[in-house]
Amino acid sequence: MLSAQNKTALITGASFGIGMEFARIFAREGYNLVLVARTADRLRQLASELEKTHSTRSLILAVDLTEPGAPAYVLDQTTRADIQVDVLVNNAGFGQYGLFADSDLEECLRQIQLNVTTLTHLTRLYLPAMMERQSGSILNVASTAAFQPGPLMAVYFATKAYVLHFSEALANELRGSGIAVTCLCPGATATEFHKRANATGMNLLKFGAMDARTVAEDGYRAMLAGKPVVISGFKNWLLAQSVRFSLRRLVTAIARKTQE
Repeated sequence: MLSAQNKTALITGASFGIGMEFARIFAREGYNLVLVARTADRLRQLASELEKTHSTRSLILAVDLTEPGAPAYVLDQTTRADIQVDVLVNNAGFGQYGLFADSDLEECLRQIQLNVTTLTHLTRLYLPAMMERQSGSILNVASTAAFQPGPLMAVYFATKAYVLHFSEALANELRGSGIAVTCLCPGATATEFHKRANATGMNLLKFGAMDARTVAEDGYRAMLAGKPVVISGFKNWLLAQSVRFSLRRLVTAIARKTQE
């Protein structure tokens, strides 16, 4: 990858967790930033921290990415600011715990909008300029959930399967173009995700959660290396690989048990 000097990374879901750690890493490596999330106060605090620590310039965009018009707004704001986005980090996403039949329909549709549609939309909006320059990186955050069905979080697991398959296909299409596409697949991670999903008591968390900084570092290194897929953590890698050799019905049953 070329020197990060004068380069810009756009990071969605930058106000906490893995997204915030990505912002710190890219700032450390000399990037300027476009920080996107719903909470303006958190973004301002982060931008101030990064400016003091790394002299990083940040454009703050407080926008709800579950709104259909949000991706176009983000592009418009970066265009108006004459910002060239060299790295697009599609990190924003959320889940909802519980039986699908009992779930709130609007929340289900918001999950799909954010985890799938917004990610796809932003990628399509920023990709043409990268192709014209023959340079750029796209880092999509999926999950180990992408490798299996997920009873009690059926929509979330399905959206992450989309992110994984979309990223792998795009990486193949862009081979030799100068643009790298990487899909990061974390397992359970110590962020606000499970609280947001009302899933703090699930069995999966009893086995321990990874540190958000470690996960983000894994994703950053994989992006630099041009890897299409990276699974953060050896135990998570082992779990994802074991799914390939197991009966689907058994995989689903085990996933249900860990979710309960």
